Amino acid sequence: MKLLTNPPLSQAAGMVILRLTLCTLVFIHGYWRATKGGVAPFGEWLTSQGTPFGAEAAIAVTGYELIAAPTLALGLFRPILATIFAAIYAAGMVMVHLPFGWFVVGAGRNGMEYSALLIICFLLVGWTRGAK
Repeated sequence: MKLLTNPPLSQAAGMVILRLTLCTLVFIHGYWRATKGGVAPFGEWLTSQGTPFGAEAAIAVTGYELIAAPTLALGLFRPILATIFAAIYAAGMVMVHLPFGWFVVGAGRNGMEYSALLIICFLLVGWTRGAK
């Protein structure tokens, strides 16, 4: 019962764990795209959706994931890096996942729920006072 009323981790430690987890997830996402030939198809898809400079946007998003994730993991420039990540994933949520509904699995497939969670987590990591 003590564990339920007095958790062993401080809020600051919890925010560090959250930040490191988020950064690991998005770094892996970008790393896979960069090393498995996913940048060009991503750029082609962006272009097909009417995004100007789709190939360049795909390179920029992938590069951002590969550079900003480790930087944010170190706790540097938290508000700006986390806000940009939230914006990238908000755009992805609208462009990629919205047409499929809310659920990622179960009641649907490829929906928005995971993106919504990432966005909220990034905003918390970036804007929570004392979350170093």
